[in-house]
Amino acid sequence: MLKAKAAAPDATDFLDVASLLSDEERLVRDTVNAYVRERVLPNVAGWFEAGTLPRDLGHELGRLGLLGMHLHGFGCAGASAVAYGLACMELEAGDSGVRSFASVQGSLAMYAIHRWGDEGQKVAWLPAMATGELIGCFGLTEPYFGSNPGGMRTRARRAGAGWILDGTKMWITNGSIADVAIVWAATDEGIRGFIVPRETRGFAASDIHRKLSLRASITSELVLTDCRLPAEALLPLADGLSAPLACLNEARYGIVWGAMGAARTCYETALEYSKTRVQFDRAIGGYQLTQEKLVNMLLELDKGTLLALHLGRAKDAGRLHPAQVSFGKLNNVREALAIAREARTVLGANGVTLEYPIIRHMNNLESVLTYEGTSEMHALVVGKEITGLSAFT
Repeated sequence: MLKAKAAAPDATDFLDVASLLSDEERLVRDTVNAYVRERVLPNVAGWFEAGTLPRDLGHELGRLGLLGMHLHGFGCAGASAVAYGLACMELEAGDSGVRSFASVQGSLAMYAIHRWGDEGQKVAWLPAMATGELIGCFGLTEPYFGSNPGGMRTRARRAGAGWILDGTKMWITNGSIADVAIVWAATDEGIRGFIVPRETRGFAASDIHRKLSLRASITSELVLTDCRLPAEALLPLADGLSAPLACLNEARYGIVWGAMGAARTCYETALEYSKTRVQFDRAIGGYQLTQEKLVNMLLELDKGTLLALHLGRAKDAGRLHPAQVSFGKLNNVREALAIAREARTVLGANGVTLEYPIIRHMNNLESVLTYEGTSEMHALVVGKEITGLSAFT
């Protein structure tokens, strides 16, 4: 019996990773892809140039069910880890700032309440955050304590039945547009998390300007001065640094997928450009050096996507280790940035203009490389696991 002839590989999905997805997962991917094409791509260069991101995107992403989509109950969709990852990939194919908005909302602010809050806190905040009616941010990083959050200077002290917070948080996505901040502070009992509504007296947020990366994202400084909170502002189940680090692990998982979305856009842009840009009377895609660049980009794009899918399946099975997420972020962001840089060279001078998406993604990935844990920190996490020796101190 004759065997069916294999179909020619797709120029982007060369290994046919899509065949490994369920119908539901493909529906999520395609729905978010269509939204990005219709809403984000026509506008994002302007948002990037202006240094802004419309707050209305929160309502739009909420209507699509993308905010806290991997959480269960309280208005959240309860989607699989793979479905959430695919959504992150498609959002970041538009812009890292859009994916960051959704990640901070769902995997940091909402996840913190969902995992570490009590029933009353969940009911009070999560349904409105799932729809985008309320926006959240996550205050952990400080001006002098990024990779070492355990050294934070923000303090919370007891005042009667409540608390008083003092301190500063830096590089906070969604900060000035957030209705609520999850703030981590050192106490006499260890590091604890607090729900801080924006109208709380003593709470202030101001935007960080003159960024050349993640410009289509609101990045802020949070200042807490004699900020008085009731007892119910405390996240009762969060005790110690492991609580905010668990939240960060959720966001890092989304980055593993998201980085491949940015990489895919850069690769596809370079591929199409190479077919139409003519030098020495022929399309540059017909030259050996250009084809080598494109093939090298494709190799890392498809390998990184397979890695993301593998980690997603492990997460859905309940057997994903935090160090494996570090492995994924370290590899995929590093390779996405390399793809962006290589793709830029295919476009030559056109690669540095906002007429094409590559320089925007390349600049964004410089931030993604260091936020949610620098490459160096993730290398040390993996190094500790394979040697059994800690090199952090």
